[in-house]
Amino acid sequence: MPSESSGHLWLAFAFMSAVCWGLYGLFLHSGQMAMSDPQNGRYKAFLWVGVAYLLIAVLGPAILLWMNKSNWQMPGAGVKWSLIAGALGAIGALGVLLSFGAKGQPAVVMSIIFAAAPVVNAVVALILHPPAGGVSSLRWPFLLGILLAALGGTLVSLYKPAPGGGSPPPASPSESGSAS
Repeated sequence: MPSESSGHLWLAFAFMSAVCWGLYGLFLHSGQMAMSDPQNGRYKAFLWVGVAYLLIAVLGPAILLWMNKSNWQMPGAGVKWSLIAGALGAIGALGVLLSFGAKGQPAVVMSIIFAAAPVVNAVVALILHPPAGGVSSLRWPFLLGILLAALGGTLVSLYKPAPGGGSPPPASPSESGSAS
């Protein structure tokens, strides 16, 4: 893997994550619908998300650690915070599915999540690492950014375009079980 100081390579990786997470909700909803199980389709889809995580997030780093001849020593604090991060990621992914199951539309659900996530990140970062000079030292562009993130998520959710004349949108779990 490239070193952490690889110029602007970090930005390419950040966009890679944005594209993948931006597609996550749409593909997860498609997987849920394709399970053809109105009651448990979302859980079946989430099971396969877990399999993908196992393959990518467990085997991938293990191979990289082995290739880099890592000493495999991991301090308890690093393990603890990493497990908490993983649990938060998995709970967040489960929240996406539960939101779909409660009739949330993927475009709206994901817009709310991706607008709120940077706000949550900024607020918690400020609490954990207060700025020099306290909250009163926050610059107006930062505060405006938080406001615009929240406003953007709201506007995208409220004014998303209706599906076009192509193929009909997939049925919700309750609709797919009642069409007899």
